Amino acid sequence: MGTPDFSVPTLRALAEAGHDTVLAVTQPDRPKGRKRALCPPPVKVAALEMGVPVFQPERLGEEGAFERLSLLRPDAVVVVAFGQILKTDVLSLPRLGCVNAHASLLPRYRGAAPIQWAIANGDETTGVTTMLMNEGVDTGDVLLRREVGIRADHTGGSLHDELAVVSGELVVETLAGLEDGSIKPEPQDESLAGCAPMLKKEDGRIDWSMDAAMIERRSRAFDPWPGSFTRIGDLTVKVSGLAAVDAVKSGAPGEVIEAGPGGVLARCGRGAVLIGELQPPGKRMMRVAEYLAGRSIEKGLILG
Repeated sequence: MGTPDFSVPTLRALAEAGHDTVLAVTQPDRPKGRKRALCPPPVKVAALEMGVPVFQPERLGEEGAFERLSLLRPDAVVVVAFGQILKTDVLSLPRLGCVNAHASLLPRYRGAAPIQWAIANGDETTGVTTMLMNEGVDTGDVLLRREVGIRADHTGGSLHDELAVVSGELVVETLAGLEDGSIKPEPQDESLAGCAPMLKKEDGRIDWSMDAAMIERRSRAFDPWPGSFTRIGDLTVKVSGLAAVDAVKSGAPGEVIEAGPGGVLARCGRGAVLIGELQPPGKRMMRVAEYLAGRSIEKGLILG
């Protein structure tokens, strides 16, 4: 059971490990783009390429859904970013249980956006946890964890891709351990639990009262979505290629200290950030030098 790109490496890893994947359960096709054409989820595309049957219930509780699953008598149900809550009937169906792979070191960062918030909050490490699912959200007993370091150049997108591969590897290892009895589920420590709420577009708006390091981390964490943006005069402009500069002490939050071909230096609550790329509405992302060839950014202007 899975839906987005993050789930696909696990589907492939199960096949490569010799498991008989009898069904891929994923979300229904959804309209996307300006033309709102129906688009299949990535798991459906990959499953059909692999010859795996696909089931796309709007809800697992709908009529006939559980009956279809129960006829398969699965040994295990693997769940990776599926997008629906599993109820008791499904959770109790497989012999080895429902195994979920979650992109954090649980109980830290339960929720929809653990990868992005780990970067935004300045964590040095994150990882993947497999667990036996219960009816809570990421609250099941832990099976295995694998730690992954967060580099200074990691974006939400690049770390997502790395952890997707790790998830596939860890699920295969977890299934082997459940089958031979070498893995013992361990309850999560509720005192260490943390939340990673779903990202909103507004999360990408730069708050210039934050310190420079935090603004830089958030710009990487929210790449590719929702991105980072701010007001420059009367335009809302996306920004990229941010670098924190601690030496700058003067100026109000958001104040442009200098703007030239090398970038736009803007004061933050503490320190400053150097903006390397800008994307005006309806245009592509461009280097600051190219942006300034057609528009001006005056020293002393307050961004945001």
